[in-house]
Amino acid sequence: MLDLKVRPASQQDVEKLCDLCVQLGYPSSVEDVAARLERISGRPDHCLLVAEIDGEVVGWVHACEELTLETGPCAVLAGLVVDEGHRSKGVGAQLLRAAEEWGRSQGYGRMVVRSNVVRERAHRFYKRQGYALVKTSRVFERQLG
Repeated sequence: MLDLKVRPASQQDVEKLCDLCVQLGYPSSVEDVAARLERISGRPDHCLLVAEIDGEVVGWVHACEELTLETGPCAVLAGLVVDEGHRSKGVGAQLLRAAEEWGRSQGYGRMVVRSNVVRERAHRFYKRQGYALVKTSRVFERQLG
């Protein structure tokens, strides 16, 4: 069994969180990640956890509430990433279980995961974890600033 500790993320983790954002495909500055973490921390509708092995952060998971008129509240997996050197060792599964437990503790009846169509390895992971593909969609974006 993997000797893994899952705990809330803190400002001391910012550099590693930033590195993991890059690995996930979302380059961000340390300052931006620190500011985002500050906004997320302590909010009851967000859960941001890190996985540690021997004191080293090797992954993070972010879940939050999504509330829409048409479907009601649910937990959404906003992000999940495991360091390249620690993948396929059960870290992601433990982080996902911790996020699901947070969702259950908040009273949500379901967890929704959105994953880019090119992330085939991630899709296989979610299917192994019991998730079912229920919809394929496209994401449109427009800059507001």
